[in-house]
Amino acid sequence: MGIQVIPNLRILISIAILSLTTFAYGQSGYPNRTIRIIVPSSPGGGTDISARLIAPKMTEFLGQQVIVENRPGAASIIGTEAVARAAPDGYTLLMGISALAINPAMYKNVPYEALKDFSPVSQVVELSNVLVIHPSLPTRTLKEFVVFAKGRPGQINFASAGKGSSPHLSMELMLVMTGLKLQHIPFKGSGPGLTDVIAGHVPIMMPNMLSAQSHIKSGRVRALGVTGSKRAPGAEDIPTIAEAGIPGYEAVQWYGLLGPAGISQEIITKLHTSIVRALQQADVRQRLQTDGAQAVGSSPKQFSDYMKSETVKWAKVIKAAGIESE
Repeated sequence: MGIQVIPNLRILISIAILSLTTFAYGQSGYPNRTIRIIVPSSPGGGTDISARLIAPKMTEFLGQQVIVENRPGAASIIGTEAVARAAPDGYTLLMGISALAINPAMYKNVPYEALKDFSPVSQVVELSNVLVIHPSLPTRTLKEFVVFAKGRPGQINFASAGKGSSPHLSMELMLVMTGLKLQHIPFKGSGPGLTDVIAGHVPIMMPNMLSAQSHIKSGRVRALGVTGSKRAPGAEDIPTIAEAGIPGYEAVQWYGLLGPAGISQEIITKLHTSIVRALQQADVRQRLQTDGAQAVGSSPKQFSDYMKSETVKWAKVIKAAGIESE
């Protein structure tokens, strides 16, 4: 009996060692299959552009394909929830947007907690939105537009990337500060909204610089001011909204990479390193700057702290604008 136990014990020990070795290899072997970045908005918007800009670089640095998948809808909640519920293995990621900090005050039943259900990896981009109008409007400056709109309360529509999106709340902040009355027309992303502005169906919008810059340069839309505290890189001829006639106005949009809560520190470090390297590439930085955006590449802790501060800020704006949560 005793002679049989020892071989069995050795076999069990060997199996345990093999299992531990296999587990360790599985961890250190990340990634060993395709990684998906979920964009919770439609193709053509700044979030989509940013994700598709860094994905090929991440593919190069990680040695596995990184693909982008659009899942728009419900103010970015559909795509965001999909990532919150995914396995924390580093193969399903989110290109998070400012709505992560906005939705807690906008909606009563958001099916995730932005500050608890995700593993922040890095803020990728910071950029201004830009107030654009269709060229058919008889105004060339922000001051002229304010006068024009005040004479037509409730008669002018503005497009957004959806209720609670950064383009929506950036506009609401302007309305609060000026007393203007415009009608909100939400779209499923900046791309579709901007398309309708270009077509003249909706006369005004505050899309991000990444999605708007080429249309501004081509003359399809007219820019009246950027929402940040400084003029946007690559668009220094466009004044800030504060400079153009609304002192104290400031709002920025951001995108950042996150995974589901519980991703190992090893995987987060690999992802963070690949993002920072991607953002350091000259062609990436040039593309972002050309389109009026700024590469960030912050640490996971810095990104987490920034999300917390943005959540507090936009809750105050929503309350001041009198927007009721749904």
